[in-house]
Amino acid sequence: MADSIFTKIIRGEIPSHKIYEDDKTFAFLDIHPLHEGHVLVIPKKQIEFVWDLPDEDYQAVMATSKKVALRLREVLPYAFVAERVIGVDVPHAHVHLIPFDTTDQLNEPQRFDSEADHAALAELASKLAF
Repeated sequence: MADSIFTKIIRGEIPSHKIYEDDKTFAFLDIHPLHEGHVLVIPKKQIEFVWDLPDEDYQAVMATSKKVALRLREVLPYAFVAERVIGVDVPHAHVHLIPFDTTDQLNEPQRFDSEADHAALAELASKLAF
């Protein structure tokens, strides 16, 4: 399997707005967020689907997802954080964490046609990073 965009982000070949990193996982802001604070949590091991991860890596991704979701709730003014495992948009296992207040907000389409606001993302990442 060719290196995914996420593997290139982990290696620093593509810049990202990192929130958290440990020896097994990496969490960063989505550059096309559904809502402010939309984070992707990925394993450092490139495997296409979350369910195919070895148990230890799967558990690490879920533990990091919980840590980051609690951090999002602590810092941002949203009532909830959704967790989505979609798994088909990038061939690298990942979890979406999306802050929201109402379920209608989760049904909005994610927009990929606008330029990322890297200054705003960098500012938000500095508030969320731990």
